[in-house]
Amino acid sequence: MPIPYVLISAPQPELEAQVRDLADRAQRAGWTLTRLDPGVWLASPGGGEPAVVRVGPWRLFGRVIPRRAPCFAAAVTDPHRFEHGLLARFWGAYVGVRVGTCGATALLRDVGGGLDCVVWEDAGLTLAASAPPAWLEPARAGWRIAWRRVGAALHDPLLVWEDLLLDGPVAVGPGALQPLPLAQPQVRLWRPIDVARQGAQLATTPAEAAARLRESLDEAVAGLAAASPDLAAEVSGGLDSSLVAGSLRAVGAPVRLWLNLYTDNPDGDERAYAQALADHLGFPLETLNHSGGAVTPERLAAVSGEFRPGLNALDPAHDALWASRLRQAGAKAVMTGRGGDSILIQAATGDIVTDLWRVRGPAALFHPALPRLAALEEASVWDLIAQARSWRPRPAATAIRAAPFVSAPRPLASSSPWLQPDSAALGPAKALQIAGVLDGVGRQSPSPSDDAVEALAPLLSQPVIETCLALPAWILAGDRDRGLARLAFADRLPDAIRLRRSKGHMTSVYGRMLAAGLPRLRPWLLDGVLAQQGLIDRTRAEASLTPEALAWRGGYGEVMITLALEAWARSWSSRLEAH
Repeated sequence: MPIPYVLISAPQPELEAQVRDLADRAQRAGWTLTRLDPGVWLASPGGGEPAVVRVGPWRLFGRVIPRRAPCFAAAVTDPHRFEHGLLARFWGAYVGVRVGTCGATALLRDVGGGLDCVVWEDAGLTLAASAPPAWLEPARAGWRIAWRRVGAALHDPLLVWEDLLLDGPVAVGPGALQPLPLAQPQVRLWRPIDVARQGAQLATTPAEAAARLRESLDEAVAGLAAASPDLAAEVSGGLDSSLVAGSLRAVGAPVRLWLNLYTDNPDGDERAYAQALADHLGFPLETLNHSGGAVTPERLAAVSGEFRPGLNALDPAHDALWASRLRQAGAKAVMTGRGGDSILIQAATGDIVTDLWRVRGPAALFHPALPRLAALEEASVWDLIAQARSWRPRPAATAIRAAPFVSAPRPLASSSPWLQPDSAALGPAKALQIAGVLDGVGRQSPSPSDDAVEALAPLLSQPVIETCLALPAWILAGDRDRGLARLAFADRLPDAIRLRRSKGHMTSVYGRMLAAGLPRLRPWLLDGVLAQQGLIDRTRAEASLTPEALAWRGGYGEVMITLALEAWARSWSSRLEAH
């Protein structure tokens, strides 16, 4: 992730004594405090002043990349017209602070959400940070774990990427503006539903859509590569990382290492496909064996000290191996295909037909992809049309089923501002795409490997997100999963990948990692804070957490989410009890 930061706003001159105290503590921890404007300071680890981009009254810090062709869509009468324009002009992973005559008056987070922004008030100061550094511990008096939201997150982990599971601090959402003081409500300047609605008004052909997709991915890859020297690339063998690799070659970005991780299980061995891509694009491929390792309480605790649970860091063996090899190669960032399943619409299901019927009505019967979509669903065309005609908008459902021993009440619908009922009116395929974008934004949260090498996800960048949200689901899907991407990048893909219908997975590897750790994880969870709060049923958990039960019922992902939330809740319970 980008370099961590702490922003300090002291709107009153008499508060500067407190700022000096924070500066002393930061300096002892190896951080440097830089004055941005009267009453506003920015702290970052290491020496030297952080790079700051000045745009009118705003100061942007992080990774700030100009758009090639900004699209200014805000109305002239919009009171936040300048900020709409700012979000249209720049993308990357940044936070903005608007400065007044003394102190900060607002905070802004970029659309891609690559840099977190959590803000709180303490004794007259306003503080914001991407992660909680130890030298700010005393500022957390009065914070509490929001157990009701923890229970909801056990059913719907998407919730942890938008809101916090803490009462006290406030998370600024991607594309949102938070006025200061914090008593004022947050303003959602950018919403996926608005981009999708605007795109629905524009007629486009598959060829035009393919050209737009190609341009947006190449813009994202070129921008990230220019901002991140000493680059490596993940080559998983799947379609999404292959698209990114093709763009890297097309824009001429220098890559220190092209790396594929494989497993001894055939389901996770993608070396043949990765090598086919390497031969097609002409780059040297290196492969490494993923050895796994047991999931342990200590490993979970190591990734649970952030503002949000460590759901992006549940494979520490992968992270350690990955970081070690990339560091040896001198790489400081690795470009991945993360996020492609959602933004490019991997699920070519009957929901695509429902979206199509909503817009075209009976004319949908003549769409050339309809027979193929019916075959993929193993249903008749008439079954899909009947499903589309009977569909009615409904609140967005939770993302996955919870572990069988979760006893917390299940939310009736997602509470995310991105997934409110008006997004469901776009159709089920587009609503699922928006949910996937939210999950992808959150998956950019840090993992242990980020301490050495930053993971970059161009498919989750603002240029690609906005392009794909503006395209109808049936154009993105075509007559199969990610059909438009296969068309747009056909010349960059070997047939082995472009025409592939299956996909490798790591399910069995993660199952073995979890099973290997059960002797310690089982009593740890049964006697943990979630059980104390009544959010899991101890008796049912005892029966479910055995190798035999997991092998029979599956659900490794749901169990891992529960374990991650337990580790996070333990970490913050101990931390808050100390204050």
